[in-house]
Amino acid sequence: MDFKDITEQSRQAVTEIIKAANLKEGSLFVIGCSSSEVLGSQIGTATNMDSARAIYDGIIPVLREHGILPAAQCCEHLNRALVVDRATMLKFGFEQVNAIPQPNHAGGAFATECYNRFEDPVLVESVEAKGDAGIDIGGTMIGMHIHNVVVPLRISLRKIGEAPIICARRRPKYVGGQRAIYDEKLM
Repeated sequence: MDFKDITEQSRQAVTEIIKAANLKEGSLFVIGCSSSEVLGSQIGTATNMDSARAIYDGIIPVLREHGILPAAQCCEHLNRALVVDRATMLKFGFEQVNAIPQPNHAGGAFATECYNRFEDPVLVESVEAKGDAGIDIGGTMIGMHIHNVVVPLRISLRKIGEAPIICARRRPKYVGGQRAIYDEKLM
C-alpha cells in the first residue's frame, strides 16, 4: 500500500467535502476512520499507525487551513467518544471524559494519531450532534455526530485505500409544510 496515495486521496476527499458542503470557518468536521479497512482488512483487525498517519496528513492540514474544527471519532470500545482540541471543547461546551485512545486497545489508530498530534487534545463524550459535515472511512458510523438532518454527500472518490467512504453534511430541517418556500442554498 502506498501511503502517499492514501494521503493524497484523503486530501482530495476533504477538499471536495468542504466545497460541496459549503463549510465555513468554525464548522465542526467529524472523521471516523478504520486504519484496518484502509489496508483492506476487516474493521478492528489490522490497526495500522502508518495508515492513520497518512490520513491525518491528508485531512487535518486542509481543515486547519480553512479554519474548520476536526473531531476524530474513537472506536466502539470508547463509546465513539471524539478527540478534539480543548478550544473546540470550550467553544461548544462539550463534556470532557477521561480516557486516552490507544491504537490496539481502545480508541483506534486515527484517534490515537489525532490525540498525539493535536495542540491541546481532549476526549469528549459526544459532540451532541453538532457536526456540520464529515467523512466515514471504512464504516465507522459517524452519523450520530452530525446535526439532526444528515444528507449523504457524493464526491468523486469512493474509497481511500481499500476502505469505502461515506461522506455527509447537515442541512437545516424543513419547516412550514407545503406552503413554505425554501432557500435553495441550504438544501
